[in-house]
Amino acid sequence: MKIEAFATLDAVLRLGTMAAAAQEGNITPSAVSMQMKQIETYMGQQLFDRSGLNIKPLPLAYEVSDTMQPSLRRLESLRNRTTIVVEGTIRFGVIESLQPILIPGVMRTLAERYPRLRLLPGRGKSAALIEAVKAGLSDAAVVAQPESGGSSRLSWYPLFQRELVVIVPQSESETSLKALFSKYDWIRYDRKSVTGRLAARYINRYIQSDRGTIELDGVRAIAATVSAGLGVSMVQIVEPGILLVYPVRVMHVPHAPKLRFALVTRRGEGENRQVAALRDALTTVVRRCYES
Repeated sequence: MKIEAFATLDAVLRLGTMAAAAQEGNITPSAVSMQMKQIETYMGQQLFDRSGLNIKPLPLAYEVSDTMQPSLRRLESLRNRTTIVVEGTIRFGVIESLQPILIPGVMRTLAERYPRLRLLPGRGKSAALIEAVKAGLSDAAVVAQPESGGSSRLSWYPLFQRELVVIVPQSESETSLKALFSKYDWIRYDRKSVTGRLAARYINRYIQSDRGTIELDGVRAIAATVSAGLGVSMVQIVEPGILLVYPVRVMHVPHAPKLRFALVTRRGEGENRQVAALRDALTTVVRRCYES
């Protein structure tokens, strides 16, 4: 068993599926499955419940990952002590909701590991950032990955995923989704976005609300509207600070759609030293922020 198996385990737990972990690690799903079985053989116990259609991590899987991650991060830090100088400028777009979480950490990590690499951050919606990468106006971007997987002209590196949640006024005690969407206006997320399409499909399938008269294009605007008691919504919450400014009640729902976030670059630039340095910094920051 190679030490990379524990990094793959971390990816499976962080991304939710072996297929996503395989894509991130640039290996086959069967290789991921083999690595998980190697760890299980070593531990003498199962890490996953394979009785259903989808595998489910058992508590031991999280215990093993939590035990190994500090050592893996330390080894990665030692491995990155290289004599190769990475320098220049990299243009890097991030969707607005992730900027407060990712930008400071990425800048700090790059300053520590690659002090001669300059980061030029930009912001925008996922679609616009993807087009900027295609057009060569940006070197890389963190975006919500399209449901189709994204253009084959680009390279996609999965970072993490988050379930969409329903938010309702903080004082509201009702727990029935149908009752809530009947009582309040449905504050829609921009249907041109990945989040908006995922939310609309879920609500149309499971709740069948016809009160979606308001459509906004940002989580902050939606949270503010819901916090004011003017409606309910389904959104992704990747910036916890929003809930401090705009208090709402968050409801986790069954069969919730998952929004995938990825680093996108032009195909063939995966070995570019600047892009590789950025990806290294992003991976470190994402693990620090979203591992739980």
